[in-house]
Amino acid sequence: MKFSKYFIVLPFLLISLTGCVRDSEKDIYRTKNIGDTLAKNQPTPTDIGYSLERYNLIRRAYWVNGEKEKARAVKRPAEVPMGYCVLFSYGKVLGQFNVDGKVTSLNSFLTPSTTYGSDSKELPDVDGSYGENDTGIFFFTPQWQYIEWNGEYLYSDTPFKVSDTVLEDY
Repeated sequence: MKFSKYFIVLPFLLISLTGCVRDSEKDIYRTKNIGDTLAKNQPTPTDIGYSLERYNLIRRAYWVNGEKEKARAVKRPAEVPMGYCVLFSYGKVLGQFNVDGKVTSLNSFLTPSTTYGSDSKELPDVDGSYGENDTGIFFFTPQWQYIEWNGEYLYSDTPFKVSDTVLEDY
């Protein structure tokens, strides 16, 4: 008798779970449609002629491999914006820097991280290394200092100063 009760309850349980899966699939489909609509209404620009991100990555590839003169010789657009960055640790200001261009993630790369061949071999980075970089950012100052940071930071394209962790306009 107990055995037959399970046969009655089991179909109802499966139907109710299937409804949940279908609702989740509907949500995924709806979210994808929203993303597609937004991409159509606000397409990715195709007229960007120069990437400051790639500029930084190329300079860094030379710099951290000891080829600083090659890093300095990398051609850049006529005018690179000046940025301003403050580095924090445990609520204390550790440094304030002018930034030549922009800050860049240590996990940005010039080539896609991908595999090749039937053995799915990982491709190396431009310096021949494999794996992931530390989490953080890097940037260059106008005086050609290379700064790498894995903490909290504040970046702006307008000058500011921070004293006692209070942001003030110049």
